[in-house]
Amino acid sequence: MPVSSLRSTRMLPYGRQSISEEDIQAVADVLRSDWLTTGPKVPEFERRFAAFVGAAEAVAVCNGTAALHAAMYGCGIGPGDEVIVPAMTFAATANAVLYQGGTPVFCDVNPENLLIDLSDVEAKITPRTRAIAAVDYTGHSCDYDALRRIAEVHQLYLIDDACHAIGGTYKGRKVGSLADLNTFSFHPVKHLTTGEGGMITTDNPAFAARMRNFRNHGITTDHRQREQAGSWAYDMVDLGYNYRITDFQCALGISQMERLPRSVLHRQQVAKRYDEAFTGVEQLAPLKRAHDVSHAYHLYVIQLHLERITVDRAKVFRDLREEGIGVNVHYRPVHLHPYYRDRFGTGPGMCPVAEKAYERILSLPMFASMTDEDIDHVVRSVRNIMRRHRLEPR
Repeated sequence: MPVSSLRSTRMLPYGRQSISEEDIQAVADVLRSDWLTTGPKVPEFERRFAAFVGAAEAVAVCNGTAALHAAMYGCGIGPGDEVIVPAMTFAATANAVLYQGGTPVFCDVNPENLLIDLSDVEAKITPRTRAIAAVDYTGHSCDYDALRRIAEVHQLYLIDDACHAIGGTYKGRKVGSLADLNTFSFHPVKHLTTGEGGMITTDNPAFAARMRNFRNHGITTDHRQREQAGSWAYDMVDLGYNYRITDFQCALGISQMERLPRSVLHRQQVAKRYDEAFTGVEQLAPLKRAHDVSHAYHLYVIQLHLERITVDRAKVFRDLREEGIGVNVHYRPVHLHPYYRDRFGTGPGMCPVAEKAYERILSLPMFASMTDEDIDHVVRSVRNIMRRHRLEPR
C-alpha cells in the first residue's frame, strides 16, 4: 500500500470518491461530442457492466434509488403486494416498494453480519408476498442459494440490493448475477461513481425492456433512437419517470470500471489490516465474514461491546470525530423512522436484533485511496479510545 497520506482535509471521511486524469478526460471527450444524454455511451456502459457481472441485461438510471424503483416496477410490484425488506438498510430499499403502491414488510437480521435473517424471512411470508429484497450490507453477499430456495417454494421474485457489493462474489459467482433483479448505486462513496447513477442487471429481457421504458417516461424510444430512424413519432405505453442517466456520467462509469478490481482489492487489504489490528480488543468486534464470500467492503462496520466500556456509542462517535476520524452509522433501522412509525405503526420490538445492533455499530473509514498512514491513524485512535473507556474488572 502507499505510505504517504493524500488527505486534503483534517477529517478522514468514512468514504470518498477517487477520480483519475483518465476519468476527467473521458468526461471531457463526451462534453465535446454531439450527445450529452440518450447517446451512445449509455448502451456502452450497460453492455460493459452486464459483461463484468455476468448478467444478460443491464439498465442504467440516474441513481441507486431509481434502480430500486425500476426493479420493483420491472417485476410488477403494485398495490396490495408485500415485499420483505431487512430492517438494517438505507430507507430507499423500503421506499421503492411504497413508490409502486406496495407494502414493505420488515425482517430482522443475523447478529453476526447484520444480513437478512432467513428464518424471519420465512416467518414474514403471507399470501400477499410477491418478492424478497435482500441487501448485501457492507458489501457482504447474502446467502442467495438459501434465498433462492425460499423464493422458488413460495413463487416469489428475488431482488438483490447490491448497492454496497459491486465487485464481490458469492460462491464464485459475481454479485449482479445472483437474483432476478440486482440493483447498484454509483454515488461518490461507492466503489464506482458516476456522480449520481444506478444500474439494474437481470437475465430477463422482458424485465429489461419494461425498465428501459420506465426510465424514459414510459415511452418506447428515446431521442437518439428516433434520430437514427429519421422519425419524430413515439408512443407512451405506461406511466414512467425521467430516470435517465447522462452520457458524460456513463463515460465516467466506463473509465472507473477499468480500475474497479484494484479498488475492491485495496478495500479488502484495508479490511485485513483492521481485522488484524482489532484482534484482542475486547471492547469491539468487526462483523463476521463467510468463507465462501469475497467481500467488497463498501463499509467496514464494528460493533461495540457496550457492556465492556463505560460510555455509549454516541460518546465513542464524538471522541473519534474529535480525533479526525469521520466515522458514521449505517443504519438506523428503517422501521424506526418517524415516517414508517406514523403511517404504518412500526416501532421498537419488531426487529430486535437490528435494533440492538443500531445502538452499537460504527462505520470506520473505508475507501480505495486510503494509505497506510490513514489506516494507522484510524487504528491508533480506535484502540486508544477503547482503552480510555474500558470497564475495569472489579
